[in-house]
Amino acid sequence: MLKKGDKAPDFCLKNQDDIEVSLKDLIDRDIVLYFYPKDNTSGCTLQAQDFSCLKEEFEKKGVIIVGISPDSPKSHRNFIQNKQLDIMLLSDIEKVVMKAYGAYGKKMMYGKEVFGVIRSTFIIKEGRIVEVFYGVRAKGHAQKVLEFLD
Repeated sequence: MLKKGDKAPDFCLKNQDDIEVSLKDLIDRDIVLYFYPKDNTSGCTLQAQDFSCLKEEFEKKGVIIVGISPDSPKSHRNFIQNKQLDIMLLSDIEKVVMKAYGAYGKKMMYGKEVFGVIRSTFIIKEGRIVEVFYGVRAKGHAQKVLEFLD
């Protein structure tokens, strides 16, 4: 697992429009990078909608919001259109970036230990992690991240 002060692992993934986006492309802004399990599920939809609703507040602070899941760019496109989202979503089908950030591994689900996406958020400034949230709850999380930035 990553911690404050660590160098943010680099990545290059396709977004909802099949355009490759790397950490280097975003490095001139502060980044809220969040990992979530699956498009169009209740918790993930709530979290994405919350980040979308607060996007202007994040932008006023010079922060870009980027979500990553193992879904395809096409799935992300549909998710954005169906749920009226206003954030960038990246596709990590092979889960390489998720593993690099410690956002994929063993977790408890309905009382059983399983492998899966660990809902996690990282605040990145100048290529360094300034805050880490592992195992977050979707409801209200975007607001908590915004409050942290204050």
